[in-house]
Amino acid sequence: MKNSEIKILLVDDEPDILEIVGYNLKSEGYTVYTAKNGIEAIAKAKQTTPHLIILDIMMPEMDGIEACEKIRATKGLENVLITFFTARGEDYSQVAGFDVGADDYITKPIKPKVLVSKIKALLRRLKVNKNTQSSDTIVVGDIIIDREEYVVIKDDKKLSLPRKEFELFSLLASKPGKVFKRDDILDNVWGNEVVVGGRTIDVHIRKLREKIGDDYFKTVKGVGYKFVLDED
Repeated sequence: MKNSEIKILLVDDEPDILEIVGYNLKSEGYTVYTAKNGIEAIAKAKQTTPHLIILDIMMPEMDGIEACEKIRATKGLENVLITFFTARGEDYSQVAGFDVGADDYITKPIKPKVLVSKIKALLRRLKVNKNTQSSDTIVVGDIIIDREEYVVIKDDKKLSLPRKEFELFSLLASKPGKVFKRDDILDNVWGNEVVVGGRTIDVHIRKLREKIGDDYFKTVKGVGYKFVLDED
């Protein structure tokens, strides 16, 4: 699919963001539509059926969380890619966003070139979803996780991970930003196979950091771990 065929709906109540981000996306050849709040976003989404919606959270009249929920409930828009555009540190908003069906989130402020790079990574899902079922594939940033073939693709390179490392990575990456408790990780990855200690998780996380990248895995002391996207 050519860039000119890809429709992006940019939703934000700040005119400067609409202008700057819109300009950078148009410079890449994308067709860009804009809206200033959640109500406008729903109307524009119905009119244009975009491939991707970049949705601010804090907006007047209707915020991004409610708008996302309504878009997901609209026939024909169930599978539209939605990424939230969140202010740094809005952890609650990020979690709430995933709960209502967001695919990803981008933290602002962000440099235009980095934003475009993240958008391109998101749009790769359009290609992946043509040939694979979403339940078998996870796409986060520049990483593709094929749960059917137990393969991870990062920066267009295949990574083969041992089974437990793959399952742990797949679990964490299934909901970026969510903190998975240690007990939940043990139940989901190891189940009743063998009695293992918490140290086992730590060892596997260390190996994943070496292979995938240290910045992707965050320790929440006394609780567990979470997978986060690079926010440089």
